Amino acid sequence: MASVTDGKAGVKDASDQNFDYMFKLLIIGNSSVGKTSFLFRYADDTFTPAFVSTVGIDFKVKTVYRHEKRVKLQIWDTAGQERYRTITTAYYRGAMGFILMYDITNEESFNAVQDWATQIKTYSWDNAQVILVGNKCDMEEERVIPTEKGRVLAEQLGMYTTRVCSWFDFFEASAKENISVRQAFECLVDAICDKMSDSLDTDPSVLGSSKNTRLSDTPPLLQQNCSC
Repeated sequence: MASVTDGKAGVKDASDQNFDYMFKLLIIGNSSVGKTSFLFRYADDTFTPAFVSTVGIDFKVKTVYRHEKRVKLQIWDTAGQERYRTITTAYYRGAMGFILMYDITNEESFNAVQDWATQIKTYSWDNAQVILVGNKCDMEEERVIPTEKGRVLAEQLGMYTTRVCSWFDFFEASAKENISVRQAFECLVDAICDKMSDSLDTDPSVLGSSKNTRLSDTPPLLQQNCSC
């Protein structure tokens, strides 16, 4: 598994520019499923119960280590509202991994997973890795989506591969209680590293492109509020 460095906001040093790989990750899903809380829990180990909806897109940077390699993660938090859909899909280009999220207490968010998966297939590169996350598993009394239903959906979408992770590439998680947040991201990073290792066997240029990716490779950042 990957180990992580301090991801607190504002913590920067000269070594922040030194890395072996840079991975662009996106968190997508319906509005209010907890995407921003999930990102803040992972990047800063903080949780704020009251966020307003993301306007456009925002991002955080976190560095992890895997197999003695320093990997910089550029994690993008996208707006879930339909009116921002055209804007956010522009950021799919170049993304190496996705956290596709639904809320276990909201059936509409679960039913929308198929549409989000179709967007990944349409707008991202063919080898993008995906982790399906059922968020808010701390709210068991309000659950409407059984765990098994989420797991079956992951299999149906072709996300289930035992080679990628020691378990399913499906997680139920809670940003509030810090349940399986780190594990979901680590599984995604490991899956990308494994896929990149496979790609290097046939195309050595993959190594260079993963290192040379910069924030300027993505569309200009839009106006943002606090996120959700």
